[in-house]
Amino acid sequence: MFRSRRALWAAALALLTPLLTTQPAPAAAAPLTITDFESDGVPAGVSAWGNDAASTPALTIEPGADRPEAPATNRVLRSVYAISQWGGWSHDLTAAQDWSPYEGFSFWVKGTASGQKIFFEIKDGGGSAGASELFESSFTDDATGWRQVKVPFADFTRRTDYQPGGAPTDGELDLVAMWGYSMRLPAAQGTLLWDQVELYGTATLRPVRLSTAKPVYPVDEKGQAEIGVTITTSDGAPLPADLAVDYRTGTGTATPGADYTAVQGTLTFPAGTASGSTQRITVRTLRDGQDEVAETIPIELSGAGTRPPAEPPVVVINAHGLPYLNARKPVKERVTDLLGRMTLEEKVGQMTQAERGALAKQSDIATYLLGSLLSGGGSTPARNTPKAWADMIDAFQLQTRQTRLQVPLIYGVDAVHGHNNVVGATIFPHNVGLGAARDPELVERAGRVTADEVRATGVPWDFAPCLCVSRDDRWGRAYESFGEDPALVSRMATVIDGLQDHGVLATAKHYVGDGGTAYGSSTSGDYTIDQGVTRVSRDELERVHLAPFKEAVRRGVATVMPSFSSVDFGDGLLKMHAHDELINGTLKGRLGFKGFVISDWQAIDQIPGDYPSDVRTSVNAGLDMIMVPYAYPQFTGTLKAEVEAGRVPMARIDDAVARILTQKFRLGLFERPYADRSGIDRVGSAAHRAVARAAAAKSQVLLKNDGGLLPLRRDAKVYVAGSNADDIGNQSGGWTITWQGSSGPITPGTTILDAIRSRAASVTWSRDASAGLAGHDVGVVVVGETPYAEGQGDVGRAGRTLELSAADRAAVDRVCGAMKCVVLVVSGRPMLLGDLSGVAAVVASWLPGTEGDGVADPLFGAVPYTGRLPFTWFRSMEQVPINVGDASYDPLFPYGWGLRTDRARDRLKAARDELARGDAPARAAAATLTLALSGRNWDAGGSVRDARAVLGALGAAAALLERSKSDSYAVDDAVVSVARDVAQRAGKRFDLQAAADHELASGDLTRAVNLLAQAAR
Repeated sequence: MFRSRRALWAAALALLTPLLTTQPAPAAAAPLTITDFESDGVPAGVSAWGNDAASTPALTIEPGADRPEAPATNRVLRSVYAISQWGGWSHDLTAAQDWSPYEGFSFWVKGTASGQKIFFEIKDGGGSAGASELFESSFTDDATGWRQVKVPFADFTRRTDYQPGGAPTDGELDLVAMWGYSMRLPAAQGTLLWDQVELYGTATLRPVRLSTAKPVYPVDEKGQAEIGVTITTSDGAPLPADLAVDYRTGTGTATPGADYTAVQGTLTFPAGTASGSTQRITVRTLRDGQDEVAETIPIELSGAGTRPPAEPPVVVINAHGLPYLNARKPVKERVTDLLGRMTLEEKVGQMTQAERGALAKQSDIATYLLGSLLSGGGSTPARNTPKAWADMIDAFQLQTRQTRLQVPLIYGVDAVHGHNNVVGATIFPHNVGLGAARDPELVERAGRVTADEVRATGVPWDFAPCLCVSRDDRWGRAYESFGEDPALVSRMATVIDGLQDHGVLATAKHYVGDGGTAYGSSTSGDYTIDQGVTRVSRDELERVHLAPFKEAVRRGVATVMPSFSSVDFGDGLLKMHAHDELINGTLKGRLGFKGFVISDWQAIDQIPGDYPSDVRTSVNAGLDMIMVPYAYPQFTGTLKAEVEAGRVPMARIDDAVARILTQKFRLGLFERPYADRSGIDRVGSAAHRAVARAAAAKSQVLLKNDGGLLPLRRDAKVYVAGSNADDIGNQSGGWTITWQGSSGPITPGTTILDAIRSRAASVTWSRDASAGLAGHDVGVVVVGETPYAEGQGDVGRAGRTLELSAADRAAVDRVCGAMKCVVLVVSGRPMLLGDLSGVAAVVASWLPGTEGDGVADPLFGAVPYTGRLPFTWFRSMEQVPINVGDASYDPLFPYGWGLRTDRARDRLKAARDELARGDAPARAAAATLTLALSGRNWDAGGSVRDARAVLGALGAAAALLERSKSDSYAVDDAVVSVARDVAQRAGKRFDLQAAADHELASGDLTRAVNLLAQAAR
C-alpha cells in the first residue's frame, strides 16, 4: 500500500513539474519612446561630441513629415558631420530606466546610400551615462531615404575598442539600469536624419543566472577547491519551482585519476530558494610526483531554465618544482629558464598591454596570454575606492593563474602627481610645482608616498616621472615638466628612487624631445603643439632633452616610454616610436638602459604605413611592450605573423621578453602577485597629506611683494575672490580622477579658501568680487586656469589662451582697486597677468593639489616663501617661447626668480652650522661663511648690508664646496640663495640671474655665485 501511494505521488509530481518550472509569460509591453524630437530645439540630454570642434556634428531640429507612419507635424533630428577621427551624438538620461521588459532597440534613420557603416551603442548599468558598460550594434547606410533599424537586445555585443572609466566589467547586458544610447558616426562627411528612438517587443523569459564566486580556483597538488555556485533570478524573486543544476569536471589539461578526482552531480535549489543563494562543489587534486606547469580542470554547469556563468569556472593545479619558480635562484637564471619554456604566443602576449576597459571578457587575459594591463586616465573600477582597485586588479591577476606558465600581469597607471585616478588619494602638486620647490629630497618623499598608495591598490608600475624639458609655455603638458632647464629636471629625477625603492617601477617619459615640439607642427586633431615635431640638432637634443634620461638610466629606472612626437635632425621627421637610432642605438646602446621600453597609448598607430608595418617597425626599433591599448587580438596576431614571416627576428622578441620578465621577477610578482592591502588605510592618510602640504608650500613662488605685504597677519580682515579660490578640481589640474581633470569637488581635500578661513580672523568670500569691499585689510584674489591635459591644453586649440578670464581680470581690478591685495595664480604655466601696478603681491601657486593648506602656510607666514620659477615668466606672447640661455632675454620674471620671506642671515648661519660638521673642504667653507656672518655685514632685518663683503665670502665658500664630498644640494642651494637675494634686490641682468640658477642645478656653485655677483652690480 505504501509503495503504491509513493508511486502515485511520483506520477503526480512528474505531471506537475513542467508547470512548476515554467514561469508565467510576462505581459506584452507597449513600445517605449526614448527620444522623439518633437520640440523646437534639440531635446535636453541630446548632445554632439567629437575629437575636435570640427569633428563635432551640428545638430538641428527640422520638419520630417516624409517619414513613413509619421504625422504631418512630425519633427526629426538632423546631423551634419565632417569627422576626422571620431564623433557622434548621444542621448544621456538623467535617471536609469529598466529596459528588461522589451525585446529590442529601434530607430528611424534617413540615409543617402553612402555605403558608410554606422555603429550605435546602448549604455548599461553603472552610476551614470558616462560610467556605463557599452554594448553595440551597427547598420550600413546602403539606401536612400527613411528606414527603420530594429535590433534585438540579444544581438548587441560588448564594445571591445573602448569602455569608459568606472563602467561595470561583467560583460552582461542586464537591461535593468539603462542610461541611454549613442550614435557613432563614421570618419567621413555626410548628413543623416533621425527619428523615433524607442524600445519594441516583449522580452522572452530570462533564465536563472548561474555564477561562481570567482572564475579561477588555483590549488596546489594534494589540495582541494571549493566552488560556490550561486543562482540569481531575473527579477530578484525567490525560485518559483525546484531548480536542478548539473555539474561535472570537464576536459582540461589535467588528467583525471592522475592529477585530480573527477566529480559530477546535481545541486538542487528547492522552490522558494532566495535569489543569491549558494551551494558548493568540492574538487580534490592529487600528487603525481612530477615538476610541471599549471594544469586546468574546467567545471561545467548546466540545467533547464538556467544561464551558465559568463566566465565558466576552472580549477587550476599550480605550476610547481620548475627552476623559474625558485625565488632563491638569481633573476637571470630564472629569466633564462622561463624564456626557454615559452612558446611564441606566450612571448608575444608578454609584449602586449591592454586597457582594462577593453577586455571583452576577463578570461581574455588568459586566452591572449597578456603580460600587462593598464588604467588610462579615468579608467577606474565602478566604485572608485582603494579597496575596489585592489579587488579589480586581483581579479585580473587571478586570470593569469589559469595559463600554463602562470606569468603574472604587471599593472600600470599614470600616477603622475600622487595616485591621481583614485578618489581620496593624496594629490601632490604637479611637476611644475615640484620643480619650483627645488628640493630633490622632498620630491623623493613624494615618490615614496605615491608608491605606498599605488602599491596598496595592487599596482606595481607607475607611468611617471615625466622628464621632459618644456621649452614652450603654449604646450598643454607644460605642467608635467619640472622646468625648462635640463639641469633642474635632472635634479628632480630623485622621484625615481622614491618610487622604485618602495616597490613600484618608475617610467621615464616621454623619450625624447617632447618638450621641444614646434608650435603648429602637430598633426593630431586640432592640437597645436602636442605630438608635434622637435626640430633640433643632435647636439642640442643631447644637451637639452636627453640629459634627464641619462640621469634616469644612471638611477636604474625600470622602464622608458617614448614620446608621441617626432624628431627632425634636418633630414626629415621620424616618429619617436620608430626611431631605431635613439631607442636601440642611444638609449639601449650608448646609455646602457637595461629595463624595458613601453609604448605610449596607441602610439604605434601613428607610424606611417599599415598596421603590420607599424608593429614590426616599432618592435624592431626597440619597443619591448606595446600599449595597444584596445586592439589586443589584432596586435598579438600581427606580431606573431611578423615573427613567423621573418620580418621581426626571434632574437628581438627574446630580448624584449627577457627585459619584461626581469622586472617582474625583481618586483617579486611571481611570489606575491596580489595586492598588499596592508597599506590601504594609508591612502589619503593625514601623514601622506602632510608631505603633499609641505610640497605645496615649498612650490609657492613669490614674484612680487611691494611693501612687504606678505606674509599676512592672522588678525587681518581678508577679502577673498577669484575662480580658483574654492575649487579642488581647478587647483589639482589635469590628470586628477579623470584624464583631463575637471572643476569642482572631485576628490576630498582642502581648498585655498578653506585654508585661508582656518587662519584669518575674518574672511569675506565672493567669487566674482560682487560683495561689498569696505572694511577689509587685504584682498586675496585666486585666479588662473581650469583643468586640462595633453593636447586639449594646447594654446590655440578651441580658443585656449594664456590670458586670465574676463571674470578673473575683473575680480583683480575690483579688489586690488579697493585695497592692498595679493594675486595667487593657480595654473600649470606662466600666464599673461596684465598691468600689475595696482597689485602689491603676486604668487605663482601652480597646481598645488588637494592640500590648499600648503598655499596658505607661506601666505600667513607659517613657513617662508622659498620657491623659484621653473619657467621663465614672459612679458608678452610675442616672447614665447622664451627660455634660460636665450640670446635675447628680457622676461617679466627670469627663470629662477623667487623672493623669500625668511632672513638671509639666519639661512646662511644654518648652512654654516651644517657645513661645520662635514669634511675638510666643508669645514673650510664654514669658516669663510663665519666671516661673512659678521654683524656689520647685515641690517637689522637680517638682509645683506655689505653686498661686496658677503658676495666675496660666498664666492670663496662656493669654491671650497666644489671640492667637498659631504655637502648636500640643500646646503649648497642655501649658500647661493643669499647671493640671489642681493641680485634680485638690484633688479638687473635677468639673463645672468637665470644663468646662475642653471649653473647651480648643474653643480657649478662658483659660477652661480659669480653670475649673481655680476647681476648685483
